[in-house]
Amino acid sequence: MAQDEHIDVPLLDQAVLERLRTELEEDDGVWKVFVQNFIEHLPHRTDKLRLTLTTGDLTGAMDAVLSLKTSSQMVGAERLAELAMDLERALRHESIDIEPARVLPRLAADRLRQIIRCARQTTYLLQKYLHSG
Repeated sequence: MAQDEHIDVPLLDQAVLERLRTELEEDDGVWKVFVQNFIEHLPHRTDKLRLTLTTGDLTGAMDAVLSLKTSSQMVGAERLAELAMDLERALRHESIDIEPARVLPRLAADRLRQIIRCARQTTYLLQKYLHSG
């Protein structure tokens, strides 16, 4: 999927958030803590991704992108999860034949800005969602 095609994917899937809220509502607002933890850890996840890509650490980059993808899916951050999935595919396919120290920094240059911008937009929407309910 080309980077511009992600615009069609919603930043947040409200159905995932509502399901999370419904399933955890009886537990004294655990759903809010869950979403707040995602928001709190998101800068660390994107920083780890940036560091591992720019230093050519393929194992670390794969771990970081999988963490970002999985946590994003759990809170309904659809566009961020989609960007992470695309990067994961690129890591699996592009770095096999070429030296990771050359490929990963290029992937960082190509993809990180969009991932970080999407993470900020997602954080903003999730914070609005938390304060609305």
